[in-house]
Amino acid sequence: MHNKTLAQLSHALHAKEISSVELTQHFLNRISRFDEQLNSFITVTPERALEQARAADQRLQSGTAGFLTGIPLAQKDIFCTLGVKTSCGSKMLDNFISPYNATTVEKLDAAGMVMLGKTNMDEFAMGSSNETSFYGAVKNPWDLKAVPGGSSGGSAAAVAARLAPVATGTDTGGSIRQPAALCGITGIKPTYGRVSRYGMIAFASSLDQGGPMTRNAEDAAYLLKEMAGFDLRDSTSVDSPVPDYVASLNDSLEGLRIGLPKEFFSKDLNSEMAQTLETAIKELEKLGAIVKEVSLPNSHLAIPVYYVVAPAECSSNLSRFDGVRFGYRCENPKDLSDLYKRSRGEGFGSEVKRRIMIGTYALSAGYYDAYYLKAQQIRRLISEDYKKAFEEVDIIAAPTSPTPAFNLGEKTDDPVTMYLSDIYTIAVNLAGIPALSMPAGFINQRPVGLQLMGNYFSEAKLLNVAHRFQKETDWHLQTPNGF
Repeated sequence: MHNKTLAQLSHALHAKEISSVELTQHFLNRISRFDEQLNSFITVTPERALEQARAADQRLQSGTAGFLTGIPLAQKDIFCTLGVKTSCGSKMLDNFISPYNATTVEKLDAAGMVMLGKTNMDEFAMGSSNETSFYGAVKNPWDLKAVPGGSSGGSAAAVAARLAPVATGTDTGGSIRQPAALCGITGIKPTYGRVSRYGMIAFASSLDQGGPMTRNAEDAAYLLKEMAGFDLRDSTSVDSPVPDYVASLNDSLEGLRIGLPKEFFSKDLNSEMAQTLETAIKELEKLGAIVKEVSLPNSHLAIPVYYVVAPAECSSNLSRFDGVRFGYRCENPKDLSDLYKRSRGEGFGSEVKRRIMIGTYALSAGYYDAYYLKAQQIRRLISEDYKKAFEEVDIIAAPTSPTPAFNLGEKTDDPVTMYLSDIYTIAVNLAGIPALSMPAGFINQRPVGLQLMGNYFSEAKLLNVAHRFQKETDWHLQTPNGF
């Protein structure tokens, strides 16, 4: 059962070939058997899962079930979940039991899905390798010596190893797409505002966006259809009708214009990576797509802009974690100042502290105009580049990551090299456009992802292109040895 797609599982449940309780227990058994070596879950919730599964079976029996009813999933541990620890991968929230549900959790619960547990992640979503988690690094199921990518590495590893059929993730600078690429699965970051951020613990509020992480584009379409939609509780949520992402999956690609940004396919791109992606793009050409070169002239500024904007927003968002109201509190503080300093000093990890300090500096008097304001101005230029490119093409294809998965510990002592892991994904978040990563091959037995970027609210087109590609290739069907 664990090798079936979401659509196949839904059919099996509705045909009474298997019950949700049996299916849920199957995945709980797999987590128990395999996750010790992967560390992809922070919290497993078997009692809650089986209770939800029993309720799903009643709906299936009574004929009131929806398409997703009874299907297990994993939630990234950044989504607040009523009565369940929501840690954000941090010591700071190790004791935090959420008193409410995030909108994403609420929507998927209402659809009848069954939560298996909460997946591991880089602390407060800050990282590209899932090595900054308070709960230890997640391992890549394709090679246990390799990272799974971050920050949604736990979700990516769990789906790749078939410990969950689908999972949720969040993407601030590539945190759905990069781990999806490194673990050989499909992940989509929707347009900013398409999925509610209510109850999603904030890292950088103008960049964060939730989305699905699945084995293929069809599964992503079904899950995104349920996750997307306007939410009054999120001031950045967009009040725009949600299309049926599944209905257009099989549309023809004849005449589709695909742009290849010359800045992304320069001589700096690893030759093996370039060749692998070139082969994947030729598959799209066989389906009728037309490929042409485009330019994103300001894309080289994405990394420095992001590492001013994101830390500045994280500095502001994380100021609420002070040891007073909730979360970690130091022992025996001498006074209020000592409480603040020690609680934050002991509760946050080194990467989070690094970004808070950078952000606080960028926002400080005398530097705001020089750094934060200037970064926002350049951000607008990056966004304009995409607008111009989409006047010439329908979608843009590019690498998701500059390399396949790197080894655990390889970049932990060099933050700048680690930051460059997101060189091809960050501009998308700065512009607020949707983007998807799908499996496109292997280099040295480690997966490679092809990234598709679209204009605002073009998720349906990205899923359509990925689905048609996956009907012609089998990269998304490959399973890591031993799982």
